[in-house]
Amino acid sequence: MKGLYCRAAEGDAEPKFVIQETTLPDVLGTHQVRVKVKACGLSPLDFKLIQDLGIQRDLLPVGREVAGVVLQVGPKVTFFQPEDEVVGVLPLDSSFSGLCEVIDVDEYYIVEKPEKLSSVSVAGALRDGVCAYTALHTHARMAAGHTLLVTDGASPFGLLCIQLACYHGVKVLTTSHSPQKQSFLEQLRPSVARVIPVHNGSSDLLSMVLEETGGLGVDIVVDSGVCLHGDKEENKLLPHKHDIISVLGVGGHWVTSHKNLQLDPPDCRLLHLKSASVSFLNPEVWTASSAQQGRYLHILKDIMEKMSAGVLRPQTEETVPLYEATVAMETLQGHPKKRAVVQL
Repeated sequence: MKGLYCRAAEGDAEPKFVIQETTLPDVLGTHQVRVKVKACGLSPLDFKLIQDLGIQRDLLPVGREVAGVVLQVGPKVTFFQPEDEVVGVLPLDSSFSGLCEVIDVDEYYIVEKPEKLSSVSVAGALRDGVCAYTALHTHARMAAGHTLLVTDGASPFGLLCIQLACYHGVKVLTTSHSPQKQSFLEQLRPSVARVIPVHNGSSDLLSMVLEETGGLGVDIVVDSGVCLHGDKEENKLLPHKHDIISVLGVGGHWVTSHKNLQLDPPDCRLLHLKSASVSFLNPEVWTASSAQQGRYLHILKDIMEKMSAGVLRPQTEETVPLYEATVAMETLQGHPKKRAVVQL
């Protein structure tokens, strides 16, 4: 059978994605489940994280958010049986590509998929769903009555943050990166309190947030990237770190996706004055460590339940066939916010 793999590049060269033949082990592990994959979500590879975790392979498996049907279970598997529909995220050190026709995965990385949800929809939304839960529940301790600012609310991750927060009674403000995205966000139901346009270059994020919150600032900020240096053209739509700290209220939480965030002494002083905190969003910790495996499975189950109930309504991702997966990954690797799903 075939799977999608990445040959890590040397130096500044572009990584090369290849479809490679692979085989299944003869014996299934005691706690493993053999799954026939129906759909697999594609997202960019974080080579620095893989290196930091000490994972060294000539070919790195690509495609980790999978949905499929159980074919066979190991002798000590208790959660699943053949014919069950399942969904999950393969760990970073998995030897299988999610685009293989059949994979073996530990039972503690997957949960049951509700019948009414399609494999394509759950595979495409799982990663952003885990990110949204990690940001709002694990880091920010979101509660009814809080005020939340989500930057770029029309992105797949931002949209799920908005929907999850509205469900829990949180007042939501968000920014839009284009007139089309602003129109989309203004038509959301349940509705957001305010959509702040940043695409015209003249919006004052701080004054608008303070106006909406009566001068108190927000309890939570969830960003999709931060502008550290205002002179970079590609960062012109991202909020500046000083603006984010300024819109935080007393005791506020800032959850950032920026891996290399640099805070200067004046930034730290302002955070200290507000008794505010900064958390780094890295959803890979759930599969990189088994310390909180039960909480992780609870998150996956809750995402499935809320998608089934219509609380979480992710945007439909682009569906590509297996033979176009290499081209799709090359595109995604240069656009971290984009997603695609391969239907098998």
